[in-house]
Amino acid sequence: MRHTRSNVKFETLSSEEIKFGKNNFIEIARKKAIDENGEEREFISISRGYVTNDGAKKYKSNIALPLDEEFMNKFKEVIASL
Repeated sequence: MRHTRSNVKFETLSSEEIKFGKNNFIEIARKKAIDENGEEREFISISRGYVTNDGAKKYKSNIALPLDEEFMNKFKEVIASL
């Protein structure tokens, strides 16, 4: 799936969904941003959303995390310690 924002294109490389509650979900995705010069940058996107009565997905909030090994190791460490 590709999304365009300004002169940046976003491509979803892979994603997984974790359902919770009655109709809520967290989507964790690996995405790629491609700028107007063709430079690519991968990142992790964490989105919270819900499913409407007609089955459509609606997103409420999103955060992008850098795909940096040091950052990801610290992030995992903090999550595990909570």
